[in-house]
Amino acid sequence: MDKNKIIQDVTTYIEPLLDEQIELVDVEFVKEGADYFLRIYIDKEGGITIDDCTAANRVIEPVLDEKDPIGPPYILEVSSPGIDRVLKKDKDFIKYAGHIVDVKLYQAINKQKKIQAELVEKVDGVVVLKDESENIIKIEQTNIVSIRLAVLF
Repeated sequence: MDKNKIIQDVTTYIEPLLDEQIELVDVEFVKEGADYFLRIYIDKEGGITIDDCTAANRVIEPVLDEKDPIGPPYILEVSSPGIDRVLKKDKDFIKYAGHIVDVKLYQAINKQKKIQAELVEKVDGVVVLKDESENIIKIEQTNIVSIRLAVLF
């Protein structure tokens, strides 16, 4: 079972089904314990409601049942990406430039594997950040485990 192919196929099937105001943020296919989960994260300007998730689920589920891109039984979850959403797509980096992000790294930079800084941009596979002291930090995307919007209190 090729997880990347499943995610690609599911994305291809469901993206055209979503209301034009709803953005497909991410698709995850994971095994937790004995169960497989297909998680679909959606968003829209002003945020997603439970009703939005329910409506999207009602549209998505029959198509996935018909196309059956996964094989083994799974649990379908449609939800908001949350306030600490993961940034993956190029448009995410454009939309959230100027926001504070939490970055987890594979290899430490200045003895740190976690960095919180302002997202400046992403150019040619390099994420550019600005720290509190206005220092510019450039990180190859291949060294990044994840980038999430920071939750600040």
